[in-house]
Amino acid sequence: MAGKRALSYKAKRRWALVVLVVGLPLYIILATTLGGLFSGQSVLLQLVVYVVLGIVWILPFKSLFRGIGQPDPDAPPDQ
Repeated sequence: MAGKRALSYKAKRRWALVVLVVGLPLYIILATTLGGLFSGQSVLLQLVVYVVLGIVWILPFKSLFRGIGQPDPDAPPDQ
């Protein structure tokens, strides 16, 4: 797609913060509820469910979080 533009560094940082502050607690509630459905099952099955749910949340946001810890590439160099 030629017209698709990537988010700026500052926009990525803001969206990453929103995902962590708002989205992650909501996902934790959802994952805990889903994990509660397996409370009568074996401990190994519960472990697998929680590990999968712990990994799955980040997959849609992988590109958003990539490079967030690096210095701003658009910032002017320090003198």
